[in-house]
Amino acid sequence: MRDHLEASLQQVLPSARLTISSLPGLPEIRLWLLDPDNLDRAFAAEETRRLLETPPYWGFCWGSGLALARWILDNPDQVRGKQVLDFGAGSGVVAIACALAGARTSIACDLDPAAQLASQLNAELNQVDLQIASDFFTCTASIDLLLAADVLYDSDNHRLLAHFSQRAHQTLIADSRVRNLQHSDFDKLTTLKGQTWPDLGEPLEFRQVALYRSHQTKHPST
Repeated sequence: MRDHLEASLQQVLPSARLTISSLPGLPEIRLWLLDPDNLDRAFAAEETRRLLETPPYWGFCWGSGLALARWILDNPDQVRGKQVLDFGAGSGVVAIACALAGARTSIACDLDPAAQLASQLNAELNQVDLQIASDFFTCTASIDLLLAADVLYDSDNHRLLAHFSQRAHQTLIADSRVRNLQHSDFDKLTTLKGQTWPDLGEPLEFRQVALYRSHQTKHPST
């Protein structure tokens, strides 16, 4: 499985490798991520083009995902015994945290086949079971709690918030770029700390992660 994932990565960055990474502030979870040695160099023009066209988001643990995973492990009662879905799972860090915190079922959902593979591989590394889903809109599972990290960077994605509220009893959104979300279905719960790993040298302001929680619904659609 790792060989297939690394082969997918090398279609974008031919010299890139995966390595098992410990995460800052999250020692309970380790992930297969992009080897940081491959980032400490100038990229060729063709590599830059491929990175922009098909970025391997799953090869990083993004700051909002790391912060949300930390919050889940610190507040396991929020997921214990529930069926949860991690939307745009990427590396699977949030879904893995939910499984470790006692979720009844933890679903890692991502359209990218490489991200699906990364979530499976990282689940095995952390000795937890995840279900993998490829498309939120075709996933028929009843969802008690939906979680999403760093999905609001594109304003077009804000339309998803209404779908989240319709599908799940409750939704948690963590985002480092949108720290003052104005939406009738969501309230700001707190501000968390997180950083992307491998370290991309992001500005300090992007290490402040807003956590939003939806108003709980009793009868989400299925």
